[in-house]
Amino acid sequence: MIVLGCNGFSRVSEFFSERLGATGVNKHYLLGHDAAAALLVDGRLVAAVEEERLNREKKTTDFPANAIDWCLREAGITFEDVDLFAFPWDWSSQILGEILDGIRSSPSPQAAKTELMGNISDLFDQVVSHQAILADFEARTGHRPDPAKVRFVPHHLAHATTGYYLAGMKDSAFLVSDGRAERFSTLTGEIRDGRITVFDDTVTGAEYSIGTLFSSITRFLGFVPNNDEYKVMGLAGYTAPPNPNPFVEHLLTLHDDGRYTFTKPLQTDNLHSHDALFEEYFGPFEDTLEYKARVAAAAQQMLNVATAHQVRHLEDRTDLDRLLFEGGVALNCLNSTPLFEGSRFEDMQVSFGASDTGITIGAAAHAWLGHPDTDPASIRAAAAPVTPYLGPAYDDAAIEEALEAFAGRVHVSRLDDDEVIGHVAKLLTEKVVIGWFEGRVEHGPRALGHRSIIANPGFDDIKDIINTRVKHREPFRPFAPLVLEEQAPKIFDMGRKTSSPYMTFVFPVRDEYKDRIPGAVHVDGTSRIQTLTDEGTPRLTALLRKFIELTDTPCLINTSFNVAGEPIVCTPTDALNCFMGTEIDYLILGNHLVAKTDLVNQ
Repeated sequence: MIVLGCNGFSRVSEFFSERLGATGVNKHYLLGHDAAAALLVDGRLVAAVEEERLNREKKTTDFPANAIDWCLREAGITFEDVDLFAFPWDWSSQILGEILDGIRSSPSPQAAKTELMGNISDLFDQVVSHQAILADFEARTGHRPDPAKVRFVPHHLAHATTGYYLAGMKDSAFLVSDGRAERFSTLTGEIRDGRITVFDDTVTGAEYSIGTLFSSITRFLGFVPNNDEYKVMGLAGYTAPPNPNPFVEHLLTLHDDGRYTFTKPLQTDNLHSHDALFEEYFGPFEDTLEYKARVAAAAQQMLNVATAHQVRHLEDRTDLDRLLFEGGVALNCLNSTPLFEGSRFEDMQVSFGASDTGITIGAAAHAWLGHPDTDPASIRAAAAPVTPYLGPAYDDAAIEEALEAFAGRVHVSRLDDDEVIGHVAKLLTEKVVIGWFEGRVEHGPRALGHRSIIANPGFDDIKDIINTRVKHREPFRPFAPLVLEEQAPKIFDMGRKTSSPYMTFVFPVRDEYKDRIPGAVHVDGTSRIQTLTDEGTPRLTALLRKFIELTDTPCLINTSFNVAGEPIVCTPTDALNCFMGTEIDYLILGNHLVAKTDLVNQ
């Protein structure tokens, strides 16, 4: 059975721009972001890629035409071979009616309600309804799927299934939390034998979305909502949360059934609905590190308190010992570690596709698991953790073709496999920055060693060099260390975790190692680590082993191969353009070591 999952809408960005002013700093405050496609063949994930990697528009909402085309070509099939088409949204007429009823009963002025109801009705008709999605698919691909082959998967169930599928399909409890789905923002439940049970009394409406509230705080601090929340996480490390914390004491209300609400509900159509409240709590906005850090620390503590409350209640509802945490809120890695450590669960997983990048995988897996022709034997055969390296790869011929376009501007050395490891490890003993490009593009918002920028964390100023000369981003931003899985507990206080392969957990650095890896230690003494194994990332792991042998420094810095505001590089040409436009010292393209000609000739 072949299942194609896809997410993205041709007109959603235009619609939100025209109707809700979602432009500029607010441009990602909409539905359909992280457009992507994924392809399952007999339960095995054979291809998945985000549209942004191909159309070069960060967090694009556009219909994933390029991603779909690549997935089909990678598998050597056409639309006629696809058995099921899965979409990670289920905007039914019933959902529309419930949303409109909620607006009618709200205390807003009648004129505002009438305008909002009109906007929501138009959004439904023009963009997100079943009919609109299928019309969009046909307009962009030339293929109209047979309705019998189409599955519309509720957004949060797609999230839950993403975590379940990527973690190897073991029975698990789950918490899903994000900005909003069709109507809701968060829910909990269980997955047993591929069947989902939602604990209906834990469902929380969009007006009480901790994800949207955190995005509103992100916007208030001058960053891009639904995009720059990691900047708020970075700032939170610069100070302790205020005591008392007004977000926790006055805005957040915890309920006995495991839900939470806000004393002032969000106006999800008003990007500034809580700005006055933020200034009431913290004083008029100041564009200073001290002010932003104080608000960020308070917001981070509020999010931690809210999700911990949900997990405590979930513990009482399930006898399962494994927790899946999915949705955009799950990428708040400052929350993940204390959430797990404070729970009774024996394991907690946050997948590399936890945000909307992964819901095409979840939608496809949900459609496959729920099909009557899917037998238990095929499920057992597919039940293994999935690698994140799912996107396009480029062979030597493609790399050399790209290099030809840069002739005269770069100096290229062709190395064999052993020479790459030895040569790059030796380069990394110095204060250099290297672009590392190999294999298939990783899936998800984090570079996991196939499209990465790497450096030696033993230099005190390496973080500033990368932030200012390479990434062109704020100087307070931290970097993640690569560490061998077997050495990680010696260097970091990992508690009950033994691995963190997707940078979804943060751990304190042990005191005896802080001075040895200063470039990878955040101001609060923690690091968001990526653990490496010989099986998962053989070449990068071999490089790290050789680097440790030469330097006795146990980690390498890893950050995404891009500059601020651009997607992670995908093709060799993308990598070369980024290399030439920054102060990256060397570029590894497969087995090609690339340097800038003007520097080589100095």
